[in-house]
Amino acid sequence: MLAIEHITLVMKDHLIPEAVILLDNDQIVGFGKQNSFMLPEQAKIIDGGGHYVGPGLIDIHTHAGGAYMFTENPAKASEFLLKHGVTSVLPALYFNLNKEGYLSAINLITKTMKAGLCPNVMGLYMEGPYLNPKYGADRNYNPWGGIVKHEDYVELIEYVTSVACIWALAPELDGILGFVKDVKKHLPNIVFSVAHSEATPQDIERLIPYGLKLGTHHTNATGNLQKYPECRGVSVDEAVNYNDAIYAELICDSHGIHVDPYMLRLVSKIKGRDKVILISDALVFDGPIPLGYEGVTDINFDYDGEIAGSKLTLDIACRNMMVHTGCSIVDVFNYASANPARLLGWHDKGEISCGNKADLVLVDQWMNVKEVVIDGNLVDLSTAGK
Repeated sequence: MLAIEHITLVMKDHLIPEAVILLDNDQIVGFGKQNSFMLPEQAKIIDGGGHYVGPGLIDIHTHAGGAYMFTENPAKASEFLLKHGVTSVLPALYFNLNKEGYLSAINLITKTMKAGLCPNVMGLYMEGPYLNPKYGADRNYNPWGGIVKHEDYVELIEYVTSVACIWALAPELDGILGFVKDVKKHLPNIVFSVAHSEATPQDIERLIPYGLKLGTHHTNATGNLQKYPECRGVSVDEAVNYNDAIYAELICDSHGIHVDPYMLRLVSKIKGRDKVILISDALVFDGPIPLGYEGVTDINFDYDGEIAGSKLTLDIACRNMMVHTGCSIVDVFNYASANPARLLGWHDKGEISCGNKADLVLVDQWMNVKEVVIDGNLVDLSTAGK
């Protein structure tokens, strides 16, 4: 048994100061106010140093961890993120991969998972292949820009049947409904997400009954339909904001470039505490920094000067969200842990509760990571950030 005392517990809607939490193997078995909680004699006690303790962070959408792409070195990417408090992650595979590239990446990541080298990797986020070729980074290298055809994608679906958790797509593409139905046959619990798209609200809403309940990097790589020259139309962003069933992913960089701070506050107001999900969408890209972006250090650019994901980790995204919106530490743990767990139906993650997985992160008031616990075991942070 492991007990962490002298902490403030971050619950789903409140704080418990001067608290203790008790872990047994990989489960939370008790918690409460320290002065009224009797610890078992056999418990190993750790002093939490007065820090906040919340559920481990869940990054549902990232392509990399630090300098390592999941498609190239999943073990190193996984280790880097774990040391930043990410105890659950879905590596994202992008539409610039051809079929052979997708299959190779899936094989590498699943083999590494089975070898026990990625303890925080829970599955895959399929960002493509069927996205609108007008939108997104590296879009000049899209092998999937043609018609959506069963014979092109059926092998890919069969290959990820046991590992894909989220599948992002552009609902306006011809043939996409057939693709959605075929995916659903093989993966009945799949979450679909609208991404890299200029779909109408009606295009999006017709897929909600099939499990579309997420907006990929909300307000990024989406079109704006101009219905009349003198008025603004409605498209993806409006549909995500309007539909209560849809969660909104947000990339929260330090300069508010992916999503303007005012937009972050607006989306938070519209979607509420329970439907915002912070992501890092980290990539490894070495395109030059375009004019006007001098001093920006947490965003990547492709060789066409387009934004190409971030250099964030989720702990830093949480900190940025607090700065840009004034939200609380309780809020960011909802955005970065409870909400993604609920989206994916992970009932034993995302919240401090007896019986839940003993995945925890100890942070200060600005989400600087002090300790990480996964499956009830402390993570060695001595090489954090390497």
